Amino acid sequence: MKQHQKKEKSNFKKVWEFLWDSNSIWSWIVDFILIFLLVKFIVFPLFSLMLTSALPFVIIESGSMEHQGTFDSWFSLHGQWYLENDISKETVYSWKWNNGLDKGDIMIIQGNHQKEYEIGDVIVFNVPGQNTPTIHRIINMTDKDYTTKGDHNDGQLAYEHQIIPNQVIGKAIFRIPKLGWFKLFLYDMFK
Repeated sequence: MKQHQKKEKSNFKKVWEFLWDSNSIWSWIVDFILIFLLVKFIVFPLFSLMLTSALPFVIIESGSMEHQGTFDSWFSLHGQWYLENDISKETVYSWKWNNGLDKGDIMIIQGNHQKEYEIGDVIVFNVPGQNTPTIHRIINMTDKDYTTKGDHNDGQLAYEHQIIPNQVIGKAIFRIPKLGWFKLFLYDMFK
């Protein structure tokens, strides 16, 4: 019995050393596969359950929410649209992430709770005919629908004028800057 236990410990130790101490290409490949499986089948479902969101993490893939420079320099370039739509500079400044969101940022998404949404919130929503959801800011809302706009865009896209509640996946609640670039790089490489 003791011999069997020693052999199990020895095998476990070999596996552990292979995964964590070895610098071989095979060790790196196995580590990458294990991390992928851990994220896909444990971390992602756990966060999905905790945040009541089918998509708890979203990587920003475009520059539509970016601001270059300071808030004032961004507003001098893009603020006219807001002023023409009765949204003051002070109102825009009061919004969360008033310095924009960058390509490669990972956003944590809280599930779809429409009663908690406000103008200025950043939401993720599905667009009919598109595979990838959009992440933009609510700039107007009624009891029936939402209107959004990308901060960097000079105007609204056609599909942003009437986003109905069942299109909305959730609201951005936390930002992890730039960490999504790794996935974007891999995606672009294998596209």
